[in-house]
Amino acid sequence: AGLGEGAWIEAPFHCSYGLNITLGPGAYLNAGCVILDSARVSIGAGSMLGPGTHIYCADHHRDRDQRRAGIERALPVTLGADVWIGGGAILLPGVTIGDGAIVGAGAVVARDVAAGTRVAGVPARPL
Repeated sequence: AGLGEGAWIEAPFHCSYGLNITLGPGAYLNAGCVILDSARVSIGAGSMLGPGTHIYCADHHRDRDQRRAGIERALPVTLGADVWIGGGAILLPGVTIGDGAIVGAGAVVARDVAAGTRVAGVPARPL
């Protein structure tokens, strides 16, 4: 875990552990963000998360019997530098969002987003 110079988290904020979160210098999390950090979450320098953004690392088995058995895995989520995540967006386990990318409000990001790309929608797709 790490907190870069000038990084800021507005209250309320919820995380699972806090140990697995790294915020780069000047990163900003607006009110109501949730980070379920059962794996590493890295948020790059100057990146901004809108209010109510959720980041999920936990992933459950696709087979129902395995799910019932409690088998779970965790995948890291990585945001590059100068990323902007619109309010209410959800970032799913294992995604990487490249430098300078923009994610529209309310989007559900299930796949990687290339640097400099703008995505929106459910599921998030390039604009």
